[in-house]
Amino acid sequence: MPELVMSLPPLLEVLRQVPDPRKRRGRRHPLAALLALACAATLCGYRSYSAMSEWGRNYDPAFLRALGFTRETAPCAATLFQVFRRLDREELERLLGEWAGQVLAATAEVAGEEALALDGKTLRGSQKQGAPAAHLLSVVSHRLGLTVGQAEVDAKTNEIPVAGVVLERLVLEGRIFTMDALLTQRALAQQIVAGGGDYVMLAKGNQPTLEQDVATVFSAPPPLENSASTPAPRTRGTDGWNGAG
Repeated sequence: MPELVMSLPPLLEVLRQVPDPRKRRGRRHPLAALLALACAATLCGYRSYSAMSEWGRNYDPAFLRALGFTRETAPCAATLFQVFRRLDREELERLLGEWAGQVLAATAEVAGEEALALDGKTLRGSQKQGAPAAHLLSVVSHRLGLTVGQAEVDAKTNEIPVAGVVLERLVLEGRIFTMDALLTQRALAQQIVAGGGDYVMLAKGNQPTLEQDVATVFSAPPPLENSASTPAPRTRGTDGWNGAG
């Protein structure tokens, strides 16, 4: 495992691949350095542009150089706002998701299934920061708490169709996906199983028939141990949907 970890590209190298939306003339700070500052500041609990800028200016020039800056002063909040709002968010998500997937594979202690959670979040204060999408559906590693993929949920839709798009971008084989009752959908279950993965879904009152079916399966008496004629309950249907038959 140490060899695999050492072979991972540093995050700074990944950030250098993000397309810069600015014209070459007038650039004061490298884009990768701006993104690195945002990552480091966020990890330390500084989430607004003004807080990120102030956090960066509290450190000496050596720290800024380590992040990739070529000037001795960190950028102001307005610079972060103007640059980040113009980024190609889909490309940024793709690059970070691929890197996060490599981290998961390289840090797995035992070869086996990796558990990932589909989780929707409304970003607090995102509209004040100028973010056009305030609601995100993320895929997060249970083991590391690392986001391996995410997509915006438009105000005119919900998380269900977005979940399918997010899953298309991920490796499903050998992974267990958990999700809340809203995403307990036949199509998502089929998609995960077709890709070689498994799932843990909740059945609640929003799908009363399914909830009752599940309760009926688990309330039924177990088959006789020595009875060859009694079929065992099926745990995965041929269509990818867990059930009794």
